[in-house]
Amino acid sequence: MIKSMTGFGRGEYSDGKRAVTAEIRAVNHRYCEISVRLPRRYGFAEEHMRAVVKEKERRGKIEVSFLIDGIAEDDVRVLLNLAAAERYFSNLRALKERFGLAGDIDLGLLAGMPDVLKQTPETGDEDEIRATLEAALRLALLRFDEMRAVEGAGLAEDMLARAGLIAACADDIEGLAPDIARAYAEKLRERIRELVGGEVELPEERLAYEAAFFADKSNVTEELVRLKSHLRQLESILSEEGKAVGKKLDFLVQEFNREANTIGAKANDLRITNRVLEMKSEIEKIREQAQNIE
Repeated sequence: MIKSMTGFGRGEYSDGKRAVTAEIRAVNHRYCEISVRLPRRYGFAEEHMRAVVKEKERRGKIEVSFLIDGIAEDDVRVLLNLAAAERYFSNLRALKERFGLAGDIDLGLLAGMPDVLKQTPETGDEDEIRATLEAALRLALLRFDEMRAVEGAGLAEDMLARAGLIAACADDIEGLAPDIARAYAEKLRERIRELVGGEVELPEERLAYEAAFFADKSNVTEELVRLKSHLRQLESILSEEGKAVGKKLDFLVQEFNREANTIGAKANDLRITNRVLEMKSEIEKIREQAQNIE
């Protein structure tokens, strides 16, 4: 089943020390571009998280973000900077003596000075943290892929419906094509009569030759055969399991347009031209949908 490039997923996991929420969202992109946002203290896990995403996703602009809450008592450390406290105490005492100020230099004053007591997060075991983050991320990826598969199924259904309309136009053109030579011969006959007069006997062999030449020049059988082959290939691609097919679809749509343009250029008939225009309209809609496929 094909997947859309757009989607969203969330995963939550707790290892008893920290609760992790991972969110992943994606939009269309020609290549696979993955960005990971982690709190600074967990930056060591960024490349691993990117690798986990790349295992499963092949195309799209993908953004991954983490929210991490420490729930263990030892999640934070408080460090005492004695050197800073001594400098503050010394400078405050000198300030008091220099200006004859009243007041005591007490614990509350010193403890409140910058960097005397410093709170730092307890990072913990890096492998353990990577495993916790990965567990949350894989749950998010599961929801993400479920959403993209649902959207992909909708896109495939729409493209197949449009392929059916293209096939119907191709069948109409195939039915109209034999009339082109006969219509051309009749138009040529009428034109000659207008030029030389209606009483002149027309050379049927020459008319037949001109009609046959025109029929060969305007024959679109090969283009119709290739177009129908491309339609079958589209159906096959859309049924592929677990593969990134967006680039294949991009190329195939180009081939659709090539055949439609050639048919329109060769078949000098208004009815066929109208069918070609209908086909090109549906091909363009398929192209737009293919831009959303991974």
